[in-house]
Amino acid sequence: MKPTSTTTRLAVLVFGFQVVSAATLVIGLGAYVRWEVTAEADGAVRVMREDLLSVYARDGLRALARAIDDRATRRATPGAVMLLADRDFTRMAGTLAAWPRDLSGGRTPIDATLLRPGKDQSESMRVMTTRLPDGTHLLTGMVVQGELRALAAVGEASAAALVLAILLALVTALVSARLFDAQLAEPIEALESARRGDLAQRVDDGGGTDAFAALGRVVNTTLDRLQGLIAELKLATDAMAHDLKSPITRLRSALDHADRALADPDAARIALRRAQDEGTRLLGVVDTALSISRAQAGIGRDSFRAVDLPAMLEDLAEIYGPLAEDAGRSIAVAADGVTAVVPVHRELLGQALGNLIDNSLKYGAGAIRLTLARTDTRLELGVIDEGTGIAPQDRETALRKFGRLDAARSGTGAGLGLSLVAAVAHLHGGEVSLRDAEPGLAVCLALPIGFS
Repeated sequence: MKPTSTTTRLAVLVFGFQVVSAATLVIGLGAYVRWEVTAEADGAVRVMREDLLSVYARDGLRALARAIDDRATRRATPGAVMLLADRDFTRMAGTLAAWPRDLSGGRTPIDATLLRPGKDQSESMRVMTTRLPDGTHLLTGMVVQGELRALAAVGEASAAALVLAILLALVTALVSARLFDAQLAEPIEALESARRGDLAQRVDDGGGTDAFAALGRVVNTTLDRLQGLIAELKLATDAMAHDLKSPITRLRSALDHADRALADPDAARIALRRAQDEGTRLLGVVDTALSISRAQAGIGRDSFRAVDLPAMLEDLAEIYGPLAEDAGRSIAVAADGVTAVVPVHRELLGQALGNLIDNSLKYGAGAIRLTLARTDTRLELGVIDEGTGIAPQDRETALRKFGRLDAARSGTGAGLGLSLVAAVAHLHGGEVSLRDAEPGLAVCLALPIGFS
């Protein structure tokens, strides 16, 4: 692993969290046990002091001395330390041989290391001193040597546990880093294969719900989309090369004819006009192909504006009405009173609907209806005629870029009309479908309400 890699940082992070957690637990446990030992000893010291002070207050100094000697003889409280001294700190009664040096009085117990008679070495204690009204001094305390020894043993065990926890944290960090790398290895390999041109490899997400499974599904979806786009691009390129061959040939023929007819201005002018028409047609094909590509890429959503769709259909019917009349046909709007002012790309949507009307005029028959229906979730724009329609097995080809059916190949189109409609639907988050109108063809453009 590289020192600056994300995997290394993850391993260090896991290791750090594990060590901090273990250290906090061990240190916190030791501190809590020490606090409990000290609190219990301090409580016993205070209780002993209050008992002895009550004897002094009730019966006086001599009674206090007898009570101390009696408790020391009976050893009523194991580990108890008591000492009564006069004003000069001379021992009067108790379990210590003499008043400890440099031991000042106070209202709270303190730590002290003192030697009791009959013991070989000094012991750790919690003691509290009190100056009585007559000038004498009282010391009460509890030996905590055993508790501190046990606490030291706990500390040693905790230190060993901490070392073990650090080792386990290191193992956990390394294993986590390895698992992290292993989970990412398959998506990385799939993307590397795609970079080399192999789009067939996929990631096994295992049907899981974690982030790695989600990453696998996203990679697979992206590769599927990329594979489809490349296949479509190849098909479109092949179709463009085939379908643009004829207009380019006609353009060249017109230019050759104009060149040969330079001596006859009228013939040359006719040939040049034909060449201009072919050039205009070629530019239209390229422009439409670019519009399709931009729409498929989602470019143009920043140009969405609120448009009154029923009014837009009325405008289209008015524009194409004379052409329909010339062909002995009619065009009408059937919006059924639907109100729809929604944000759309007016130019592209108008071009798509215009292409559908053009197709209906070229290849359809009978009356043309421009329909608009609305549900709770979407708007449906339709162009319906009464012609022969498109067979179900040919509809996918008709929607493909440069996809032209046999009946249309004798014309001057490039097979981009329905493909543009599908791309505009994609730009608006919708879809296009071809249906039987019984008789005729119904092309339905479904747009989701509220898409932006």
